[in-house]
Amino acid sequence: MKKSVTIIGAGISGLSCGALLASENISVNIYEKMPKVGGRTTSTVFRNYVLDNGFHIMTFYKKSAIFQIFKKLGISDQLKLIKVKNMAFYQNGQFFNYPDGITGLLNFSLLSFQDRLKLLSILLPMALSTLKNTEKYDNMPLSEKTKGLSKKAQVFFDAICILAFADIQERVSLGEFMRMLMKVNPFAGGNSDLAYPQIPGYDTISKILAKYIQSSDTQSQIFLNHQIKRVLVENGKVVGIIDYDGKIINTTCVVISVPAYLAINQLFDENIIKQNTREQLNKYDKTTSVIEIHFALSKSIEKRQIIFPIGDDFTAKGIFFVSNISNSVAPKGEQLLLVGCPVTRDQAMNSDSLKKISEKMKSDISKIYPDFQKYIIWEKTMSWNFVESVVKEPGLVWKQKIPYQILDIKGLFFIGDSTISYGIGTDSAAHSAMLCSPKIIDYWSKDN
Repeated sequence: MKKSVTIIGAGISGLSCGALLASENISVNIYEKMPKVGGRTTSTVFRNYVLDNGFHIMTFYKKSAIFQIFKKLGISDQLKLIKVKNMAFYQNGQFFNYPDGITGLLNFSLLSFQDRLKLLSILLPMALSTLKNTEKYDNMPLSEKTKGLSKKAQVFFDAICILAFADIQERVSLGEFMRMLMKVNPFAGGNSDLAYPQIPGYDTISKILAKYIQSSDTQSQIFLNHQIKRVLVENGKVVGIIDYDGKIINTTCVVISVPAYLAINQLFDENIIKQNTREQLNKYDKTTSVIEIHFALSKSIEKRQIIFPIGDDFTAKGIFFVSNISNSVAPKGEQLLLVGCPVTRDQAMNSDSLKKISEKMKSDISKIYPDFQKYIIWEKTMSWNFVESVVKEPGLVWKQKIPYQILDIKGLFFIGDSTISYGIGTDSAAHSAMLCSPKIIDYWSKDN
């Protein structure tokens, strides 16, 4: 029998899994309901600007799962990256360079020398920890570890959490934070490099993976604008899928890369998924909500790449000058920036709250750059409910997340943020594919 796998969803996790399987001579058919690949990392062109679906960045990229997958596939030379290093804090009219590594932290003038030593006493043991040891702290929020620090030192942790987790300390697992810091450890080959694709749009990563899949010798295909309605299960085994046109597609192996709690309620007939499994998966119906505004400016107002405003009077938690990272995201001579902050789901969905928070963030930028508003060509406000809080929330990280297989249904696999993996956002999605693909290969070798 020809080795063939059906994947639902062409985001980072689905494409990573598909590419890894294709490299093992397994044919994959990927079905994506949207007109392009990328999932939550999809980019769009708006008035000659390239806008990402939120601000995405490859954290500690040499240690990232995405980078490791590209190396394994032998296509890392296709992923041209730009390092993101020119970052700063802003407080009381002053900019303070974001500390790069231990030396940078020791010279971080925003904090007192005593605060810097306290920070090092917390961060160094974390960076030198072991994976097994981090699991002891998976139920504890990061804020428990940092509550004895000064207000200024807390600001440093807040900025890291916004950059790496798009959230606040209380909603970040200490164990997950430790695993992130381990990737920075230079004694284990890590560093603090952040990166963004040289070709504009974070979905460049997905496009390269899609090209690899479709150009492989496995006759693999990606079907866009093709939504799946049902996964067919008979006698405890996957037998096919049905699309929204009612067409039955025979398959004995299905990999679901859309959020698992959505899939069990949308893709399966009643009673196919056992009640205890449904209850387990529905625990992951959690989101991180973010309000963001893209601004196009007729003139550059900043040469740095990222600014973190400090102070209770700032609603904006990060200002990302995207065109300073990749100048091809904006027309020549113009500047693209993105400002954002995490909010509650109710705030993100309420038009009045959205307007008030947006105006406040706009005012925040004007405090730092007084001429900002007169250079605005256009602005575009968006609010997001990211299905990613389970990547980092205490009690729902790493091995506490759902397994890749529901063992009572043969040939059914799950990948993505809510499955066993560590990392944040796109890195977690790719890591889940790295861990799950060997199980799919094993399934084919033993059961088919």
